[in-house]
Amino acid sequence: MAGFKQPDFIERQLAAAKARKAALEKFRAKVADPGLAERLTERTARAAERGAIKTTRGIERAENKAREAERAQQAKRDAAIEAERAKAESAEREQALQAEQKAARDARYAARKSRSKKRR
Repeated sequence: MAGFKQPDFIERQLAAAKARKAALEKFRAKVADPGLAERLTERTARAAERGAIKTTRGIERAENKAREAERAQQAKRDAAIEAERAKAESAEREQALQAEQKAARDARYAARKSRSKKRR
């Protein structure tokens, strides 16, 4: 029974050269294909279209982001105005309450004073 025979150096070189030649022929066949140029132009056209769509989407995103930022700033301004209005109303209520308390205190003082004058 014969054992496995290792290919010698020359056989390996020939096999490698044959493989290179086959790869080169395969490449030349692809280049010679008449539909290749058409496919390449279609591919570049699709790539350009995708690029245009991507640019358009980027612009839309930037515009949306700017609109959202403007809305956020407007909401912040509205909140600040509302807080200022609430603060002013609170101050007015506090002032009215203090005036009412002072009037009640003055009325109690006047009543106490009048009672003490009646006793004399």
